[in-house]
Amino acid sequence: MDKTRHAGKVAIVTGAGSGIGRATTLRLAQEGAQVIGCDVNAPALDETRSILEKAGLSATLIVADVTKQADIDRLVAAAGPRVTILANVAGIMDHFVPLGDLTDDLWNRVIDVNLNGVMRLTRAVLPVMELAGGGAVVTVASEASLGAGAAGVAYTTSKHAVVGLVKSVAYFYGPKNIRSNAVLPGPVATAIGVSAAPAVPWAMERAMLSMATMPAPAEPDQIAALISWLASEEASNVNGAQVTSDGGWSTA
Repeated sequence: MDKTRHAGKVAIVTGAGSGIGRATTLRLAQEGAQVIGCDVNAPALDETRSILEKAGLSATLIVADVTKQADIDRLVAAAGPRVTILANVAGIMDHFVPLGDLTDDLWNRVIDVNLNGVMRLTRAVLPVMELAGGGAVVTVASEASLGAGAAGVAYTTSKHAVVGLVKSVAYFYGPKNIRSNAVLPGPVATAIGVSAAPAVPWAMERAMLSMATMPAPAEPDQIAALISWLASEEASNVNGAQVTSDGGWSTA
């Protein structure tokens, strides 16, 4: 670990209360960044703060919902004019619900968190990065953006769409010295939120065919390390990429 890799940088991390978001907050802080982390779960943020303090680190942790524009505006304002790293980590699952059993509420909730939240926050940060002279946006997509067997229809669609957004930002903003890349984790030992939708037995049985080749879950720290690298100058020639970190699951 390079403790000066992100020295002097300001980073925003969503989903900082647990899992990959918490690990990314810790990693970027360890590597010298001033981190502004957010999560909807206040007690979880308190736990992240305690972990940081025990490690002799600090970050600004804010209770915020990425589906609410007012919260996004408040988060970006708190980060100030020098943001050069954005890690879009927050996301929720959908309990493998197939289209025929999908409700509007489930669809809207998953799309709002996984896609609209990424879009709104990235949109808000881009002008700040332009004024700062450039930056790096790293967005957590998923193995589910490569196929259809890793989740239900709402989550799968949201992650396919996120990759399109990532590529569009890379194409249009690359000349402005702003890079945009996607991280595609496979199974990770993390408490990602699962929408309160009832399981559909036949769909779960179908999904298990894909799960048969699933490797052991990665640790959040492994994904955070990749996010940190993509946000660094070491990845200066990486733009618009989909980088898997799935233990080889996508090769099956």
